[in-house]
Amino acid sequence: MAQKRPLPRICIALGLPDVPALLEHAQREAESGEAFLEFRLDFLDQPARGAAAIRGFLERFPECIVLATCRRHQNHGRFNGSIEEQLALLDLAIENGAQAIDVEIETAEAAAERLQQFRGRAHVIVSYHNFEATPPLEAVVNRVTRVPADAYKVVTTARKPSDNARVLAAVKTAPRHRLMVLAMGELGFPTRVLSPIFGGVYTYAAPMQTPGTASGQVSARSLRHVYRVEKLAKTAKIYGVIADPVRHSISPAVHNRAFQSRRIDAVYLPFLVSPAHLRDFFSLAEKLPLAGFSVTIPHKQKIIRYLDVVDPLAKRIGAVNTVWRKAGKWRGANTDAAGVTGPLSKHLRLPKSSVLIVGNGGAARGAAVALADAGAKIALVGRNADRVRALSKLCGAEPLGREQLSGRHFDAVVHATPLGMYPNVNDCYFNGHIPGEVVFDMVYNPLETVLIRHAREQGRTVIPGIEMFVEQAVRQFEIWTGETAPRPAMQKAAAEALEIKA
Repeated sequence: MAQKRPLPRICIALGLPDVPALLEHAQREAESGEAFLEFRLDFLDQPARGAAAIRGFLERFPECIVLATCRRHQNHGRFNGSIEEQLALLDLAIENGAQAIDVEIETAEAAAERLQQFRGRAHVIVSYHNFEATPPLEAVVNRVTRVPADAYKVVTTARKPSDNARVLAAVKTAPRHRLMVLAMGELGFPTRVLSPIFGGVYTYAAPMQTPGTASGQVSARSLRHVYRVEKLAKTAKIYGVIADPVRHSISPAVHNRAFQSRRIDAVYLPFLVSPAHLRDFFSLAEKLPLAGFSVTIPHKQKIIRYLDVVDPLAKRIGAVNTVWRKAGKWRGANTDAAGVTGPLSKHLRLPKSSVLIVGNGGAARGAAVALADAGAKIALVGRNADRVRALSKLCGAEPLGREQLSGRHFDAVVHATPLGMYPNVNDCYFNGHIPGEVVFDMVYNPLETVLIRHAREQGRTVIPGIEMFVEQAVRQFEIWTGETAPRPAMQKAAAEALEIKA
C-alpha cells in the first residue's frame, strides 16, 4: 500500500462505460500532466475489473493519485449492488493502489464502523449530493461531519445566483474539517473556480474530449490556464460578467489574460443571471464580494435600478455595461460608447459623417448617443418603429423604415442587433446591397459574421465586432484596476477564444 499523499487541487472525473475506455482516457490525462483522477467504478460494466486495473495504471503512472468512487443507484450513482458489495469494491480499489475513496453519506451512515477500516489506508471522503436544489447547508455539513473521515464533500444544485455564496460559505461553517464544496449546473460554475480559493480541498474538472460526470464541469486546462485556480490567493479580487445566456461569452478569456499579463491577483467569472434573478445576483455580489462586473444582454438597462451612482453618459444612453464597487456604493458606466467611436474614428472623421444605425435596443441606443455626441449625422432603422422614433428624438436622428433604405447611402453602417450572433450564425439584416462605405458589426461571435463577409465581397471597409469588444473591455479593465490595459494581450485572447468557439 502506497503512503497517503496530499490531494492536488484539480480532480479529473472519469466516468466511462468499460475498462479499456477508462484506462485510455486516464492515460491521456496522465500524459498531459494531470495527477489526480477519479475512477467512477459505478459507471463501468464490470466495476471489479476497473478496481483491479488501478494497479497496472499506477505502475505506469506512479505520480498519479486515483480516487475510487462506486456510488449506488439509490444515491444517483449507477452501481446496483448492496452496500457490502460496494464497500468490497472500494476495498479492492485500495488494495490495488487507490489513494482515496469517495463514499456517499447514505452508505457512510449505514456502515460507519466498516468505513473506519479504510482510514489510514486511503483518504476517506464522505460525500453529500443534492441534484434538485441547495438546501440549508449548516445541517448538511453537520450531518456529513458526524461520520469520522479524512475529508467531506458537499455538492448541491444551484437554482439562483445566491446559492453560490451559500455553498462557498459552507467551508467556513466547518473550520475543523477538510471540506470540498460545489454547486452543479451552469448557474453553479463559479463555485468550481472559487471553492479552492475559499478553502475547499479540491475541485472537479471534465476530461479532455469527453463530457464530465456532472453538469457544469469544464476542462482542467480551462480551470488551470484561463481561471488560474492553482495560483489565486485567498485575497484574490473577483470580477465577472452577468448575462443570459452567458456560456458563449469570451469575456472571461480576455479579462483573465489581462489580469495575468499585469500580474494582478484577480479572477473573472461568467455568472448566468436570468432577468428574474437580477436582484438575487446582488446578494451574491455583496457576499463574495465582487469588485466589479460586466453587464450584457439582457440586463444593460434594468441593471440601473440596482446601482447607487450612474455616470452621466450611461444615464443618457439608459444602459450600463460596467459596474464596480467603490466606497460601499455600486457604480455604473457605459464603455460600449467608446467601443463604437474608437474603431469608427480610425476610418472616418465622425463630425458630420452620415451613419446608419441598425437596431433599437440598448446597443443601438449606446451607439446613437455616442455618435451624436461626436457630431455625426445619424439615421436609425429597426424592427420596432415606435422605439426607433423615440430613440431618434433622443439623439436628433432621422427615423427610417426598412423600405426607405432603397437608394440611400451612408458613410458608415453600424449593425447593433443580435442578428448573426452564435448560434444563429446565418442571419443577416441585409440580404443584398449594404448601404455604407464602412460596415461595423457589433456582433463578435462568430469572428466573421455573414454581414462582415458580404461587406468584404462588396468592397466595403469592415470593422468586425471584436474591435468594439476589445475597446470596451480595455476601458472596463482600466476602470476596475486603475492600470493601463494590456491591449495586445486582450486582442490575442479574444481572437483565440473566438477561434476555439468556432
